Amino acid sequence: MTPPRIKENFSTSQVIRKTVCQSSGGIVAAQHRVAAEVGARVLSQGGNAVDAAIATSFAIGVVEPWMSGLAGGGAMVIYDAKQNKTHAIDYGMRSPKALNIKDYPLSTGTANDLFEWPQVEGERNLHGPGSIAVPGLVDGVRIAHEKFATRPWAELVQPAVDLAIEGPILDWYSSLLIMCAARQINLYDTSREIYFRDGFPIISQWTAAFEDHLDFSQLAQSLKQVAEKGPRELYDGDLARAIVSDVQKLGGCLGEDDLSSYRATLVEPLNIKYRDAIISVVPGLTAGPTMAHTLAQLEQAIPNPGNAPDAAMFAAYANSLQKAYADRLATMGDVEGGRGETCTTHFNVVDADGNMVSMTQTLLSLFGSKVTLPSSGILMNNGVMWFDPAPGNPNSLGPDKKCLMNVCPAIGHNRDMSFAVGASGGRKIMPAVMQLSSFLCDFDMGLEQAFHHPRIDMSGGGDVVADLALGKEVHQLIGRDHPLQPARRLSYPYHFACPSAVSRKSGGNFGISEIMSPWGDAIAENGF
Repeated sequence: MTPPRIKENFSTSQVIRKTVCQSSGGIVAAQHRVAAEVGARVLSQGGNAVDAAIATSFAIGVVEPWMSGLAGGGAMVIYDAKQNKTHAIDYGMRSPKALNIKDYPLSTGTANDLFEWPQVEGERNLHGPGSIAVPGLVDGVRIAHEKFATRPWAELVQPAVDLAIEGPILDWYSSLLIMCAARQINLYDTSREIYFRDGFPIISQWTAAFEDHLDFSQLAQSLKQVAEKGPRELYDGDLARAIVSDVQKLGGCLGEDDLSSYRATLVEPLNIKYRDAIISVVPGLTAGPTMAHTLAQLEQAIPNPGNAPDAAMFAAYANSLQKAYADRLATMGDVEGGRGETCTTHFNVVDADGNMVSMTQTLLSLFGSKVTLPSSGILMNNGVMWFDPAPGNPNSLGPDKKCLMNVCPAIGHNRDMSFAVGASGGRKIMPAVMQLSSFLCDFDMGLEQAFHHPRIDMSGGGDVVADLALGKEVHQLIGRDHPLQPARRLSYPYHFACPSAVSRKSGGNFGISEIMSPWGDAIAENGF
């Protein structure tokens, strides 16, 4: 008798689904239900899609603190329905001006995180004060508020203040994420004080009657400063000076001039013509140009997609992604091994008038730098890890350089349907956004069908990760040209990114989040 082997533990008969949220009013689809509710409430009180996005942005940085927050970066795409015009805002991070590459001497081996860079002594570029880059999120939100919002700034930040005063509630999923980063969290005093208890990572209680919250009282005060004094408080005010003082005391090189000189940018979107659709993404050092390259390859490979994505279509997805990522890695320098956990979040908003926002924000790794600043309670990013520590390569580490991001927020228009889509998941983001866009544009799927359809991931590492649910025919055809790794769609880890989307058709709005996300949801403004 052949001895049994334990390859995995998961049920093969379990079925998990989510229903699409439908409304004639606005909808927020986010990676965390509470943050989506904050944005939907803004819509219900007369705010537009940008107002709701700003409120959601600050709120989600509190309830998902290890994913994004005041020290994050990212990008967004905004569609103005009245003007029929799309805009993009780039609020990516930068390396500090005083960064000295001699402080990052190479060791032997490969970095043990998201990117297969050469290892740096002491992992200084991966976590700790030396990994902190200049944050851009709050200044990006400033531009969105100045150009497109209708509600007062303080009113939109206040829900996040209230959530921080209460503190995020602990459950099995938050405990899982804390445990995943526990080894490095334990290295930094303030982070350990927040996320540990009695010397161990905080674990949620088993009983339904017990409710436990993290202590975010210090962060609440920082958010209150930002609410009362405005977005530039993080860059020019007392809060900025407190941030710099703490980072420098811990041994980092972030300076006051790094913050005071930082400006996010309102840019023309990259408008991708794909069959009958126009899909707008953020240009520059994002995954937007790589998505444009992928869709161009795909349209050439499959001129007539048919009625449903078949084996040939998924093989074309894999081949197109391989070619696009080969170009990205050769010219932009982003090399990811996929062993660590990203800490990105994404959400989308559509309002009753058809305005849309697709917004991504990130700290980069799970818990970013793992450093929470003692004076402000802000969990800092580890954006320096985006750079190759070896000299002379694309995207090599250096002072005052813009970081190369994997974010890919997108807004598309396909005949009588519009959609906003994006995802978290590092280099897995763009393949997910591309396939969902193809499902919507090539096969006229609705959001529910598109989000429940299995996908692949091919993001430059060589192997194609294919959902087991795709079946043998798809696996065999892809496997002719690529090493294949079958994988199950799970709540953890995410093998295929964690997307969300909203759409609009015939005056009706729709929204959904990743079906395996235990926290994600789409909430309508009339849901209160």
